[in-house]
Amino acid sequence: MSMLSISLHRAGHTRRYSLRSAASAGWEFSLEEDRAVSRRVRYRDWHRVERAIALAEREIADLATQGWEVQSAQ
Repeated sequence: MSMLSISLHRAGHTRRYSLRSAASAGWEFSLEEDRAVSRRVRYRDWHRVERAIALAEREIADLATQGWEVQSAQ
C-alpha cells in the first residue's frame, strides 16, 4: 500500500517519489527518474521516514520552481 506517491513531469522527463509499507516491517522510500530507480531506501525508524519526506518535499518544491509540473499525486 502506497502512503505517498507523486509524479512530476518536465520536457519529456519524469520523476516519481513514493513511500510505502515494506513487506519486512518498516517503510520503503524510492525515487524514480525516467522509469529508472535512482534512490531506494528502507527505514525501520519513523523519524528517518519523516526526514526523507521533508527532503523529498524540498526537492519537489525546487523542481516546481524550475518548471516541473505535478502529473499525479496521492
